[in-house]
Amino acid sequence: MRLLGALATLLLVAGFATGARAHAALISVEPASGSILTSAPKAVELRFNEAVTPGAIRLIDGAGRARDDTRVGASGETISIAMPAGLPQGTAVVSYRVISQDGHPVAGSVTFSVGVPTATKPPANADGGLNILIWLARIGLYLGLFVGVGGVFFARAIAGSTVGTAVPRAALFVGVLGAVASLGLLGADLLGLSAAALLTPASWKVAFATSAGPALLGAIAAMLISLFALQRAAHACMVSMIAFVGVGLSLAMTGHAATAPPEMLTRPAMFLHGLGVAYWIGALAPLAALASNPTAATLPILNRFSRIAVPVVAVLALTGLALAIIQLENLAALVETRYGLLLSIKLALVLVLLALAALNRFRLTPAIAGDHKAAPALKRSILLECGIALSIFAVVAGWRFTPPPRTIVPETPLAIHIHSDKAMFQVLVSPGKAGTNDFVLQLMTGEATPLKAKEATLTLSLPERGIEPMEREAKLGPDGYWHVRKAELPFAGSWHVRIDALVTDFEKITLEDELEVAPP
Repeated sequence: MRLLGALATLLLVAGFATGARAHAALISVEPASGSILTSAPKAVELRFNEAVTPGAIRLIDGAGRARDDTRVGASGETISIAMPAGLPQGTAVVSYRVISQDGHPVAGSVTFSVGVPTATKPPANADGGLNILIWLARIGLYLGLFVGVGGVFFARAIAGSTVGTAVPRAALFVGVLGAVASLGLLGADLLGLSAAALLTPASWKVAFATSAGPALLGAIAAMLISLFALQRAAHACMVSMIAFVGVGLSLAMTGHAATAPPEMLTRPAMFLHGLGVAYWIGALAPLAALASNPTAATLPILNRFSRIAVPVVAVLALTGLALAIIQLENLAALVETRYGLLLSIKLALVLVLLALAALNRFRLTPAIAGDHKAAPALKRSILLECGIALSIFAVVAGWRFTPPPRTIVPETPLAIHIHSDKAMFQVLVSPGKAGTNDFVLQLMTGEATPLKAKEATLTLSLPERGIEPMEREAKLGPDGYWHVRKAELPFAGSWHVRIDALVTDFEKITLEDELEVAPP
């Protein structure tokens, strides 16, 4: 019982160890990404929409060399990277990997050029196979929490029998391994390392420092308590309830959904949603076993489960709808974002699951009362539910790799650089997609100093679509850049861009290039 008390205490402490959590997004860079500078900046500052922790920050200078002499500082939402002295000319790349407050990594790269730009590339991902391991570990965790803990709760608190607990027992072992692996893999991912980093303490240390650390410890505690409830008959019902509550607590501590504002709504919603899933999915394996060999006690257990399942499904639907609305923010995100597409697939699978549950509740279960020969059909339906539930776990685990639409900030402008011996023109196009776009023109001399022009003109054409040159006059803004607002680019494709800068009454500099415009 001392071990049980320790595990319950760990579960309780973990449940209250998490403060406000959200998902970070980069909102600004100084100097601006893609900018061309006459001299190297003293520092590069990355500003996010929430406080972040540096994970892995790397600098590749204009000569293509990886530098290890940067100094990284963090202050709230800002990460400051002090640049080493003597940076060579060319395009430098700063790749960042920071830890969001929901425990997930946020990665990307920004560039700036000292003098003439070069073709410096961001560093490649250390190990693309790491994501597969993270995905598999998360599925294992879901099996332990929902099939394992939920199955033991059904056996002890609903059925009062250990019939059909072999699958939940195996799921608990898989879940504990999945939770432990998730911790180490999370740390390796946060540091941008390969799976081999699991053998070093750095990955584990950084994982424990995130909100996912206490959440995974809480999940492990819940699964171990559930194993205890399965082994001991004394107070087994109460112990299984403690583990059952632990499922909701662990899910409410971290992750995209639980940490979305307002947390006074999302955390309780995630808690109830997790309990609902554990109740429903956890019952499937024991129910299938009961349907395999029905007895006089089978029908009362099925009816008891069904009566409770009706309000549980209602809670699942309400909490799921609330969380989806908060995460998506608009209906179009269901088909326009990866997160929304995964949610659409999940919803389709859940509808099939609900249809099977209704079939079991209103047709197959009553049929058993009159004839036990109807039990095989019920068993087949439940086994089909099990397969669909596993598919849902696989889909939901994919959310780990895509941010919810509510966290997506507008894309950085499309940038092209045009230069000759006399001049260099930097062109920023926002959003860089077919439709209405804003152009910002930075005019410089061949030595990368500001070029003073009397007027500037932007000309756009798309010969492959039969669009003749469209000329727009640029206006000089207070920021020193030339602006062309609300230029229509009706089609995606390779647009021809010409910029005419009138330097004096007798001298005009013209530079031309191609601009790849993406579909809307």
